[in-house]
Amino acid sequence: MPLNAEAPPLDERLRETAHRSRIMIVAGEASGDLHGGDLAREILARDRSCELFGIAGEKMRAAGVRAIVKTEDIHGLGLSELASTIGRTVGAFRALRRIIRRERPDLVILIDYAEFNLILSGTARRNGVPVLYYITPQVWAWRRGRIDKLVDRADRLAVVLPFEAELFHRAGERVSFVGHPLLDRVATVQSRDETLKRHGFPARARIISILPGSRRAEVRYLLEPMVKAARIVARDYDLQIALALAPTLTQAELAEVGRADLSGIKIVESDTYNIVAASELGLVASGTATLETALLGCPEVIAYKVSRLTYILGRMLVTGVDFIGMPNILAGRQIVPELIQGEVTVEKLVRAAEPLLSDTIRAETVAALKALREKLGSPGAAGRVAKIALEMIASRSAA
Repeated sequence: MPLNAEAPPLDERLRETAHRSRIMIVAGEASGDLHGGDLAREILARDRSCELFGIAGEKMRAAGVRAIVKTEDIHGLGLSELASTIGRTVGAFRALRRIIRRERPDLVILIDYAEFNLILSGTARRNGVPVLYYITPQVWAWRRGRIDKLVDRADRLAVVLPFEAELFHRAGERVSFVGHPLLDRVATVQSRDETLKRHGFPARARIISILPGSRRAEVRYLLEPMVKAARIVARDYDLQIALALAPTLTQAELAEVGRADLSGIKIVESDTYNIVAASELGLVASGTATLETALLGCPEVIAYKVSRLTYILGRMLVTGVDFIGMPNILAGRQIVPELIQGEVTVEKLVRAAEPLLSDTIRAETVAALKALREKLGSPGAAGRVAKIALEMIASRSAA
């Protein structure tokens, strides 16, 4: 406050302090941090007096969430890869449980992060703290028995996929389809010509993009076969190669973990959406990037590979879906190829990619990807969830 500014009256300041809402937000994965950051901004835009804290990554911290624990300190890929972070994860849970028991925040907002947040929701419920679950765990894919637990432990459910509201029908009006938050984020900010020029490609270049994942484990399993396959496709179809580097990785980590020859490949940083939109085709690690690529209208080959132990256990648990890639799950059919575990070889990546470069199949694929966007609702998911959150706090205060 400027020195010459007149301070608000004392009673007004006391009133604001008295009504200062404390909201715990928990996001244990990079994608949850992204959407949690958008949500935090929307909450503070509506009520700047709110205190936001919890498990927060870089995006959430930048939006004003105080990190009790940093997301990047606890997230991992798969069961065997979690070994290095399990101690910190248990410590994070105990810290949040202690806050819920002792301080009773006005609201707990849980973003995905299935097992951790489902257990934490039980703690909140037992201590009389209301729970808003935003981006619910993928119970339609595995362990459907958790549906009843979610309905029982969450006061409100904000789902982002159109078929999820029906899964939680027992919650009645407590469940809301708010649209997918990626609709507000996935967009280009420049033309294809501008993108090619920015990254040093010839004006008429045709691009194949590689998206090997956002975690070191993904890169370790996927980068080498993707690079080798991209080189073959690029040679045979006169394409040039771009590698879209996730913000969670550095070029040094890419070289260290990926064990692939990256000579002659353009490494693109902080411009993934533009380079993917400018591409003829993408080789994409299974995860959020597959839906982002689909929303940009880029045909893709989805690849999934983890440690042998993680895969074996995953096969035992995942029973509710026929596909692993979100574009195919949403479509209810395979509109882009998927390669899983042992199928992720150079030869099979090439074989899956080549048909997507034919005019007919490419046109059919692009049309199918465009139809997916229409299924995901309308932009503004974070704003709708912020409205629900503040309404829950207001209702509790009025009770």
